[in-house]
Amino acid sequence: MAMKPEDVLRAIAAARGEAICIPTMTTAPAWREIAPDDVSVTCVGFMGGASAMGLGLALARPDRRVVVFDGDGSLLMQLGSLATIAGAQPRNLTHLVFKNGVYHTSGSQEIPGGLQVDFVAMAKGAGYRQAYAVRELDDFRKRLPAMLTDPGPLLVELHTGLADKTPMTARGGLPFDRQVETLRTKLVKPR
Repeated sequence: MAMKPEDVLRAIAAARGEAICIPTMTTAPAWREIAPDDVSVTCVGFMGGASAMGLGLALARPDRRVVVFDGDGSLLMQLGSLATIAGAQPRNLTHLVFKNGVYHTSGSQEIPGGLQVDFVAMAKGAGYRQAYAVRELDDFRKRLPAMLTDPGPLLVELHTGLADKTPMTARGGLPFDRQVETLRTKLVKPR
């Protein structure tokens, strides 16, 4: 049975420490509820942008772990980001791909290639330091501490089911420009 995205997000919220998180698409509504005051910015409205935004933050803040919550459909929209990230070799970037085989936000249409798409092979081929798949929540929980500390770029393909909510069914949250300003304020204040 596939992992529930919300269970994965709860585990991350409990372990993330000071990581900057980049939720996108179907992870966004649950993340707003699970970690409402964390240091994050949500990529909704520009499908495929989470990995590039994560790279920018990782390069700008090498002192902080950056964790991207990407979707399989979103990543397919910007596959070139894998090579760009691998070329930059940010040691503080963890790229989580929530793989469910569909564009859940827009109506659950199957993505090209469906569940056969191998993001692990793509990340390794692009030059990520590490890439592997996780299919069970217990395995995810065991590996999570290393995902937050091992040198990146690191990609983990998470075999998940569908989220309970999507940005289309659970509207709300701050507009993107306000999220960016809030993130900027949190990152520049002294610790």
